[in-house]
Amino acid sequence: MENAYEIYALRYATMSPRTPHMNYLLPDPHETAASDLDYFVWLVRGGGRDILVDTGFNAVEAGLRNRKLTLNPVDALARFGVGADAIKDVVVTHLHYDHAGNLDLFPNARFHLQDREMSYATGRCMCFGGLRHPFSVEHVTLMVRHVYSERVTFHSGEGEVAPGVTVHRVGGHSDGLQVVRVETARGPVVLASDAAHYYGNLHRRSPFPIVYNIGDMCQGWEIVERLAGHPDRIIPGHDPIVAAIYPRASDKVDAFALHKTPSRSFAK
Repeated sequence: MENAYEIYALRYATMSPRTPHMNYLLPDPHETAASDLDYFVWLVRGGGRDILVDTGFNAVEAGLRNRKLTLNPVDALARFGVGADAIKDVVVTHLHYDHAGNLDLFPNARFHLQDREMSYATGRCMCFGGLRHPFSVEHVTLMVRHVYSERVTFHSGEGEVAPGVTVHRVGGHSDGLQVVRVETARGPVVLASDAAHYYGNLHRRSPFPIVYNIGDMCQGWEIVERLAGHPDRIIPGHDPIVAAIYPRASDKVDAFALHKTPSRSFAK
């Protein structure tokens, strides 16, 4: 395959425990077991370039939201051998606090964002606390500054970051949420971000409770499945199962090789 990339999930934080009603809008009333929620950023490597998907959150935001930060994503990248100043392209799937922090730590990067996400995060919907809560005004303001510094590439629907790396708006969780399709040796892998926090959101067709548009979220699952072409090539945004079924790729940081075949299949 001409444009075959490697993809690594770097885990930088974990939240636990979370009961089913925290993870599913329509939880199974008989299910009581709690599960963790992992936080990742993703590194796409190939063709002589490193592309970062999302930038995570930092210690300040962790303190404000009572989250336990294992290490800053920039430090996770450094332990993996990638300096923040070497990153030339950053895809921001959406502007929620856990995906769009640390925007000031990538001095040479161009940021890829959906038009609708910037409009959503700076528009009238932010007048409502329930919709505003997942955003940080500091992160959003910094992205606006990057716009004024001509460091943002806006996409409307579908767009290309590099040959074999494309973005696709699905909305739902946030109005401008985009997923990333990456060509790998095992076929196209889709970094679903928060189109599905867990495999269960996708497989059960049960939305994660933080949602802007339920209809878009439901249609987004179909978009993700079409883009991937196989259930084993979909990577949810926060599921600890990812770390359990993909090969570990480092002894210095929690990194997992998503371009490799998982140890568990979801094919029916």
